Amino acid sequence: TGPFNPKEDGYAGKLPWWGEGWYRKSFKLDKADAGKRVYFDFDGVMAFPKVYVNGQLAGEWDYGYMSFRVDATPFVKFGADNVIAVYADTRKHGTRWYPGAGIYRKETMTINEPVHVAHWGTYVTTPEVADASAKVNVRTTIENGSKSKSKVSIEVTLLDPDGKMAATLKTDGVAIPGGGSKDVNQLFAIANPQRWDVTSPKLYTAKTIVRQGEKIVDTDTTTFGIREFKFTADDGFHLNGRRVQLYGVNLHHDHGALGAAFNTRAMERQLEIMREMGVNAIRTSHNPPAPELLELCDRMGFVVWDECFDKWDRTADRDPCKQPLEQYGEKQIRNFVQRDRNHPSIVVWSIGNEIDPQPGNKEGVSAERVKFMSDFFRKYDATRPVSMACHIPAVAQKKMLDAMDVGGWNYQRRYAQFRKTYPDKPVLYSESASAVSTRGFYELPLTDSHTQFSKTFQVSSYDRNSPDWADISDREFNLMEKDTFMAGEFVWTGFDYLGEPTPYNKQARSSYFGIVDLAGIPKDRFYLYRSHWRPDTLTVHILPHWNWPDRIDQNVPVYVYTNGDTVELFLNGQSLGKQTKAKESGTGYYGSIGKYRLCFNDVNYEPGELKAVAYKDGKEIGQEVMRTAGEPAKIRLTPDRKEISASGDDLCYVLIEALDANNTLCPLADNLIKFKIDGPAEIAGIDNGNPLSYEPFQDSEHKLFFGKAMLILRTKEGPGGDIRLIADSEGLTPAGVVVQSK
Repeated sequence: TGPFNPKEDGYAGKLPWWGEGWYRKSFKLDKADAGKRVYFDFDGVMAFPKVYVNGQLAGEWDYGYMSFRVDATPFVKFGADNVIAVYADTRKHGTRWYPGAGIYRKETMTINEPVHVAHWGTYVTTPEVADASAKVNVRTTIENGSKSKSKVSIEVTLLDPDGKMAATLKTDGVAIPGGGSKDVNQLFAIANPQRWDVTSPKLYTAKTIVRQGEKIVDTDTTTFGIREFKFTADDGFHLNGRRVQLYGVNLHHDHGALGAAFNTRAMERQLEIMREMGVNAIRTSHNPPAPELLELCDRMGFVVWDECFDKWDRTADRDPCKQPLEQYGEKQIRNFVQRDRNHPSIVVWSIGNEIDPQPGNKEGVSAERVKFMSDFFRKYDATRPVSMACHIPAVAQKKMLDAMDVGGWNYQRRYAQFRKTYPDKPVLYSESASAVSTRGFYELPLTDSHTQFSKTFQVSSYDRNSPDWADISDREFNLMEKDTFMAGEFVWTGFDYLGEPTPYNKQARSSYFGIVDLAGIPKDRFYLYRSHWRPDTLTVHILPHWNWPDRIDQNVPVYVYTNGDTVELFLNGQSLGKQTKAKESGTGYYGSIGKYRLCFNDVNYEPGELKAVAYKDGKEIGQEVMRTAGEPAKIRLTPDRKEISASGDDLCYVLIEALDANNTLCPLADNLIKFKIDGPAEIAGIDNGNPLSYEPFQDSEHKLFFGKAMLILRTKEGPGGDIRLIADSEGLTPAGVVVQSK
């Protein structure tokens, strides 16, 4: 909630995250449950959590991004009041972005009979996949929390994507030692399997029933997918027998105005926006994600690069002086892999990101470290390749990456040395581009260099800027077309995020890297990617805006992003000629621009109407119009959904825009908008995407930024009802919208 600290460096969003916190909750356990096991499962606590039950330390963990379980059985009282207290301390946590603080993911209390399926105890693999049939192996780990040996039967039923039974097996007489556990393997044959794919994400379900005699003592449900994939050294990534180019993005864990606290709808919306752009792959940069992200990727059809660590030191909550990496690494990787390995979306495990080599960095990369960290992943799941994201070519040149299955490389074709050293290993562009821009901000004249930045502390949305270690989008498009051995790219980043505000680290509170701004509003770059990644879907997008009162009869270059190959541009009905995309990249840093966007560099500004008519193979495919706006006159509210759930955590994103009297968007409006809500909801957050704004995210008013802002409604748990949102601003006609909570 802030407040922002303008004097703080922007690396962690200028937000308060450093300190200590306590959580307490009272609960009562049924007296009839005496003798059962009681567990608390935490998906993430930032950081170094200690869990106390009735005043006694019941468990602790040492990595703020990792899920963990606490056995509370020895400390609880049945038929009486209990208190759980969780302590979090972020003071030793190392970070390069906003990490959040405290309990920021879900926590669950689980009560089991003494004999039960272990935590993350169902492991599904598909050792053979063919069109006619597939083999599915289900390994179930049964724990016995009692002192005496117990015999159980295990029945597993596989349900197909339509919920119909596909196969079932029962294993009787399984002896579980007292205080121990046992694995049970069951191999199934599935006829005519429906495959999980990015275009058709079909999911199966394994339902497990554990019985002691006739009594059911535990049940477990696990979703999984049947698919086959491989990374090849010379032909990229193959899924279910066909080559699939990976159009990926990196996503940080925060949700803008909602902070680091995970919300499933917020994540789902991010993925929906990315899919609209053409994304089919997600990299979880740079830490274990919330489990719900992987569930969404399974259901929506994204492949995932699942990353365990950034560095191996303080950003992993590891004290190098006290904790050897080998011991610490296996402990974290065990939880990570056991938690995530049933997700069909995951196709790569990652052991880390941009870790400098030894000996300059004692905690850095070495061949030995790469091997034992990789082997830990293989120990707990041998069905996926292991990688890491590298950025120093010497790491490959010195053959430190022999243990890698797939090479991961960040920026400026640094993968070339890996390709030379390891010609038989596949390679992925784990971070590409890192172009920077501010939604709605345009500055003239155009930059001559990609590292030439504005004195306003904003970055022009002509999409010509990136840091010196990175590149603009077009150069990466060109590389991916030429280097056909590459499996694809993960752009840095899909969304802006809190912290890391390169190139204005002192002034700003959020990043400029995103293709979508922090409020969830697409930047111009969104349409550049969409035009290239979805060539068969209509895209016609004009930039900049057409409100330049100080530049009448002066040059204002116009760019058009389209999936077409040719555009004719009209200004107030007068043709300014046609431009056609170049077949080959030109010379110089900006030489690739003409291959992917159409640039009308000699347009003299006059108010009125710009119209772009796009053609493909000589046929018109679509048009887009940009008009000069008058003074702001009214407010427009556009909710992303008109019906939401009265669950207490569902969200509605409402886009706020200023329009003139003719309903044209006012691209320079910065009016202060005030909000009122009537009904079972509250304002969860407000943002306008301005990296320099210190306005609070939780408030009842907010300024527009280049004509737009976003308000997030959160439902209140209960019976639901109509939610009425009213937006008002001095001098503007107010607007209202009704959303139903059901």
